[in-house]
Amino acid sequence: MTITIDQPHLDAIADRKVAGGGGDNAAELVLDGGFVVPDSNAFGNTFRNYDAESERKETVEEFYRVNHINQTYDFVRRMREEYGRLDKTEMGIWECIKLLNEFIDDSDPDLDMPQIEHLLQTAEAIRKDFPDEDWLHLTGLIHDLGKVLLHPTFGELPQWAVVGDTFPVGCAFNECNVHFKYFKENPDYLNPKLNTKFGAYSEGCGLDNVLMSWGHDDYMYLVAKENKTTLPSAGLFIIRYHSFYPLHKHGAYMHLMNDEDKENLKWLHVFNKYDLYSKSNERIDVEKVKPYYMSLIEKYFPAKLRW
Repeated sequence: MTITIDQPHLDAIADRKVAGGGGDNAAELVLDGGFVVPDSNAFGNTFRNYDAESERKETVEEFYRVNHINQTYDFVRRMREEYGRLDKTEMGIWECIKLLNEFIDDSDPDLDMPQIEHLLQTAEAIRKDFPDEDWLHLTGLIHDLGKVLLHPTFGELPQWAVVGDTFPVGCAFNECNVHFKYFKENPDYLNPKLNTKFGAYSEGCGLDNVLMSWGHDDYMYLVAKENKTTLPSAGLFIIRYHSFYPLHKHGAYMHLMNDEDKENLKWLHVFNKYDLYSKSNERIDVEKVKPYYMSLIEKYFPAKLRW
């Protein structure tokens, strides 16, 4: 059975407030929900503080050094060709969630707990504020499932090829990228075909036509799309670009976006609040919430997916 989902209309749910500065900065979305942004992460630091002295600092910086050197245009094309075949295994969404229990994200300065904790924290925080947007609850639950690329079944890719902030390849690296200095060792940095503002692309070409650094975001997007999910395009946009902090935090690369991208970016701004600030050491009762999320999986996905 095919379920047709209309594109959600955010204006009916959230008030718009233009962030200071104007210009090309995206509008900040002010929600009516009750989610309260905490003052600090699980380590007592501000969120996404890559300079704070903590037990995670050296691990995170070394991750970005290797990531920025190796994420090239040619590398991404090879990864998309290999993993876009979706021939690694077949399994359901919840099976995939259980696989993630084994992994901790080395790029994340805010959390060192198994991934299922973050997925459920994100989904439940969204569910509380947006009780009628079930597609957004499910998007929160599955947005990081592409991290199964770390598993031996999927080639056990190194973390630099799976997690971390994402960015376009094939054009100039923007200086707002975390630890930008390491891009200077990337072979594309000095390639005149790939190091200009537009590089391999054109103005307003649309992000669908832009290659992003390879990782769990792009992989889960391919899995969902090719397995014919009925999530709205805003859900797929969130999955593919939720780690694209240069765009949704700093407003970089907007010259590559088309009108549909700009509409979907509004939902990504909403989602990011929950993805980033719901991280804590508070545990979710998995068995209590599992039946609800299983019903959403059944609604929006086939029982078995090709991965």
